Amino acid sequence: MELRKQEETNVTPGIPDEWFVPKQKDKTEAEAVVRPSLSYWQDAWRRLRKNKLAMGGLVFLFLLMIMAIIGPWISPHSLSQNLTEQNLPPSSKYWFGTDELGRDVFTRVWYGARVSLFVAFAAAMIDFIVGIAYGGIAGYKGGRIDNVMMRIIEILYGVPYLLVVILIMVVIGPGLSTIILALSVTGWIGMARIVRGQVLQIKNYEFVLASQTFGTKTGRIIRRNLLPNTMGPIIVQLTLTIPSAIFAEAFLSFLGLGIQPPHTSWGMMANDGLSTILSGQWWRLFFPAFFISATMFAFNVLGDGLQDALDPKLRR
Repeated sequence: MELRKQEETNVTPGIPDEWFVPKQKDKTEAEAVVRPSLSYWQDAWRRLRKNKLAMGGLVFLFLLMIMAIIGPWISPHSLSQNLTEQNLPPSSKYWFGTDELGRDVFTRVWYGARVSLFVAFAAAMIDFIVGIAYGGIAGYKGGRIDNVMMRIIEILYGVPYLLVVILIMVVIGPGLSTIILALSVTGWIGMARIVRGQVLQIKNYEFVLASQTFGTKTGRIIRRNLLPNTMGPIIVQLTLTIPSAIFAEAFLSFLGLGIQPPHTSWGMMANDGLSTILSGQWWRLFFPAFFISATMFAFNVLGDGLQDALDPKLRR
């Protein structure tokens, strides 16, 4: 009895009870939040900032777009021909050298950046719109409609992408609008398949079933309930579509099927510089090839960083 009474009074024999007094907290300390509440996009931005490689790509792309806008303005030379200063190497007067017609390569690079980026973003936005609409309808409707729509995608997917683009360019004729159309004919397939897979997964969630119960129209359910919850993979796919369009435009311009004079692009400049590389005029090929490669690399590392940042499984 005495031992049990001692255990009731002291948790451990020989240790006084006053040692086990709880720590007193004031009201403000008790209600303090250890970690600030962050939304999904705020948390994704926080994780993206920790990825130094992805942030480096984002900064490069931002500077590239700024230079594409102001580059020709800050250049001391225009695109006019100057046959007395042909094929000059990079110097303090001509930062990127000159071409066979005496035109400043620095100025041409930034005019080419405007065309290449415009073609890439225009084609990517068309792929974005068509892919979301097609994949969203196929995934949400399901059943026979989904089977028919996916068989159409499989037929288009079986045709080589560059072959279709080249055929369209040959039939319609080269030009800015033609190349955007050619890049968009089958470019939306990848976006549509990703959107369909995401919608198939989300359409059975409770909030979607509740909207269907209240009689909400299909278009509104896709627009308000399904698409906002699939934007993570969509944005990642968009960042990977843009460099693919840049490469395709450069490849077609390199073959002479893309942008035509007096316009210029990185692919056309690379095509012009390839024939002079053996004569020692390396700068004419180096600068357009460098910006094509650096831009594609920046978009790819940014897409990888966004994929990790927008993954809900990695959220802490």
